[in-house]
Amino acid sequence: MAKYQLNMAHLYGNLLNTYGDNGNLLMLKYLAEKMDINLTSEVVSIHEPFEADKFDLTFFGGGQDFEQLIVSQDIQDKKADLTRYIESGKVMLAICGGYQLLGHYYMGAHGEKIEGIGALDHYTLSQDNNRYIGDIVIHNPEFNETYYGFENHNGRTFLGKDERPLGTVQEGHGNNNEDQSEGAIYKNVFCSYFHGPLLARNPILGYRLLKTALTNRYGADLDIPEFADIEAKISA
Repeated sequence: MAKYQLNMAHLYGNLLNTYGDNGNLLMLKYLAEKMDINLTSEVVSIHEPFEADKFDLTFFGGGQDFEQLIVSQDIQDKKADLTRYIESGKVMLAICGGYQLLGHYYMGAHGEKIEGIGALDHYTLSQDNNRYIGDIVIHNPEFNETYYGFENHNGRTFLGKDERPLGTVQEGHGNNNEDQSEGAIYKNVFCSYFHGPLLARNPILGYRLLKTALTNRYGADLDIPEFADIEAKISA
């Protein structure tokens, strides 16, 4: 029997899985096993309630325009519960379209304004005949960590009140190719445009998500291995 239990929601997991983003779940489950956590995962999709008190961790991926439009309409019914979940300090990882939908709105490829839930204070504009594509490297000064990934997005996101970047761009484009920001952190919500998936190349971030979720549920007195010990096994 595992020492700890965490429950994870996979928001619209049957609709949003661009560029293998569901691989983030595989890395979280791998890390959870090494941390003596029984991590369960449940898809919460259209016409299904999001039970904020049920989950310790949430993953929200990205998708194509058609799927994201469906999600943007359905997620309005989950807005109050998702906002309460976020404001309570619970953990979420949001990638690309999920990141955009947590904000106020994003502009679609044909100039249409697609509403988010405004749980985070950012908005996303579109580009004409251009995408930010390629390898990207960012540095997070708060944790003194460097993250490596791949970006592929048309959106240009601008952060708002109480949001700070996941990292400062050292190579690549980031949120908008203007202010050197990439992704966003608000309370315990971590957002990024990294595909590929993000956590496969940056397992330290997955460890941080799980440890934060554990602390929320069990308190700070945790009996888990240090990341360096887990990393040594990953590299072996």
